[in-house]
Amino acid sequence: MNRVVVTGLGVVSPTGVGMRSFEESLFAGISGIGPVTAFDASAYATRIAGEVKDFCTDRIFPRYLVDQTARFAHFALAAAKEAVEDSGLAMEKEDSQRVGVIMGTGRGGVSSLEEMFQIGRRGGDCNPDLFAKYFPSSAAAAISVMLGARGYSASVMAACASGAIAIGNAYRILQRGDADVIIAGGCEAPLTPCLFAGACANRAMSTRNGDPRRASRPFDLSRDGYVMGEGAGVVVLETLDHAQSRSAWIYGEVAGYGLNSDAFHITAPSPDGEGVARAMNEAIREAGIGPEAVDYINAHGTSTVINDRCETLAIKKVFGTLAYRIPVSSTKSMTGHLLGAAGAVEFIICLLAMKRGLIPSTINYEKNDPQCDLDYVPNRARKKELNITISNSSGFGGHNASIVIKRAE
Repeated sequence: MNRVVVTGLGVVSPTGVGMRSFEESLFAGISGIGPVTAFDASAYATRIAGEVKDFCTDRIFPRYLVDQTARFAHFALAAAKEAVEDSGLAMEKEDSQRVGVIMGTGRGGVSSLEEMFQIGRRGGDCNPDLFAKYFPSSAAAAISVMLGARGYSASVMAACASGAIAIGNAYRILQRGDADVIIAGGCEAPLTPCLFAGACANRAMSTRNGDPRRASRPFDLSRDGYVMGEGAGVVVLETLDHAQSRSAWIYGEVAGYGLNSDAFHITAPSPDGEGVARAMNEAIREAGIGPEAVDYINAHGTSTVINDRCETLAIKKVFGTLAYRIPVSSTKSMTGHLLGAAGAVEFIICLLAMKRGLIPSTINYEKNDPQCDLDYVPNRARKKELNITISNSSGFGGHNASIVIKRAE
């Protein structure tokens, strides 16, 4: 089996567009959540979100890709371009049939679907361009076109675990030697009237509208729901041999991957945390380490009452008394919940934490929940040398993914 490493990173997020601004905001504990401006949300129970600000498509080429795709794919293209540039990968020197693309998204181009619906209601003709923009697969397709990558190509739709599963699946493909390089990640642009209305109806989002920056408060006793966000995270994954052959900088190594289903409910997680625990155990087993080797866990940590308690229980099941000594944080407290992009962005955060020797905090943590009693790194980043980290992701339908990442040797 091939060893698989990460050589490039790219991010578009509510807390920063591009790696430099994202990293600065992350470790400074800055929230990217504010009032919704994408549409008039005044009639909604929730009127706050994690919107991407100051995003520009000017550096995306070829330009026609911008016209042919929706906002979620624009985020993916920008993050992929940054990740490839960061990796130093020169496509003209690569066998394009050995370079693949896998992207995850939970909603795809839902804005285009809503626009088509409104046109139909007015009696207008369906716009074929809008129809194509909706395709969830268009993000992966557009990245392949932009790079000229003609290898393994796929799209993952597994709700909020999509980005993590895209990276995990890319890891598997590279392990078995079916590609040399895969650009993988997640992207989402869900801030649309209909989708937002549906999320409000589900009653899982925070209604702390008067204090948006403090609304996402994972593991805190006073949490009242997640805050929806948008963005993308993309990484360049390579076999170790390929990365070394071109003297690439290596951020870290993907060492283990666990994936399963709760098989419990379409929207609610299994209350015993069993699926999340199994995913972590499988990733740890594959990595060939013991639970005591784990230095940090980036939690799914949505800021909903049930998710945070279930994930805490899962961590205790896996680590036993060690659970109280392992720092756990949820960076959704800053970015909001980026849905299909969340797992990819949080995978990148684990790599940044190892690079900096600095654990990002869970901001807005004020009141202890007796059922959430672990070390959540409250409100301030913490210095610690990190050699092995875990990134957890879960999604509606019971999807659970866990990835173990090792520090680059």
